[in-house]
Amino acid sequence: MAAVTEAPSPPAAQQTRPPRRRGRLTPYWLLLPGMLWLVVFFALPMIYQASTSVQTGSLEHGYEVTWHFATYWDALSQYWPQFVRSVLYAASATILCLLLGYPLAYLIAFRAGRWRNLIMILVIAPFFTSFLIRTLAWKTILADGGPVVGALNALHVLDVTNWLGWTAGDRVLATPMAVVCGLTYNFLPFMILPLYTSLERIDGRLHEAAGDLYAKPFTTFRKVTFPLSMPGVVSGTLLTFIPAAGDYVNADLLGSTDTRMVGNVIQTQFLRILDYPTAAALSFILMAAILAMITIYIRKSGTEDLV
Repeated sequence: MAAVTEAPSPPAAQQTRPPRRRGRLTPYWLLLPGMLWLVVFFALPMIYQASTSVQTGSLEHGYEVTWHFATYWDALSQYWPQFVRSVLYAASATILCLLLGYPLAYLIAFRAGRWRNLIMILVIAPFFTSFLIRTLAWKTILADGGPVVGALNALHVLDVTNWLGWTAGDRVLATPMAVVCGLTYNFLPFMILPLYTSLERIDGRLHEAAGDLYAKPFTTFRKVTFPLSMPGVVSGTLLTFIPAAGDYVNADLLGSTDTRMVGNVIQTQFLRILDYPTAAALSFILMAAILAMITIYIRKSGTEDLV
């Protein structure tokens, strides 16, 4: 009976070696700077503000953590109108940004041609100047007796806005309409850019296929274009609503004491009244409310593929 000979083993150099542990740790080392940045400039300030919100005392005698959670209820019960107003103004500005931004993003994605780059530059041009300067410019645009107010009067638009309570007589400045106009202008690019990115990804052959199936342009938009652009719609509305809800510059410069938002209250509590626990509690209430609304909105939108 012939002896069974074993196959020679491959050389040691040809044997498969397990990956080095150092190589497996490389992605974590690359993530380390970003994680440290988030911890130092986000997590630690959040923890500090959380501890501040449950403190009692005064600036003269000092504050100490006494776990006084009643500050949250006191802040909410006292300033709930500003919370409601902030959500209302931010939602109105978000809707206006969507109505204005979607047609422009559609134009850039499908109809701009060689003018695409120029239009994109015009969209981001407001970022070349200060947020404060852009807002102050609206005081001139909406000045009493100016051409904008005159045109609104001639078109009887102010009659409708007066009935809704968004303007007062022939005056637009220091009214809710002025604040919403400022929010819409300042955050409109945050709506257009995600919408354009989402629309630009749509394969043009899908529109051709819809046309071959005798779909009318509006049907093509309703069945093909808009559903495929939903990630951009969700991203744009979030990028617009979140900063608008916490904004205080537009309400401070374009509004009045009757249009104060929760951001104005937080600023006043921190910098003028120096009531740090109340200001911190208001900040956390606003953050929790926005997170709750965002969670519900994303689930109801039916898409998690954000641009």
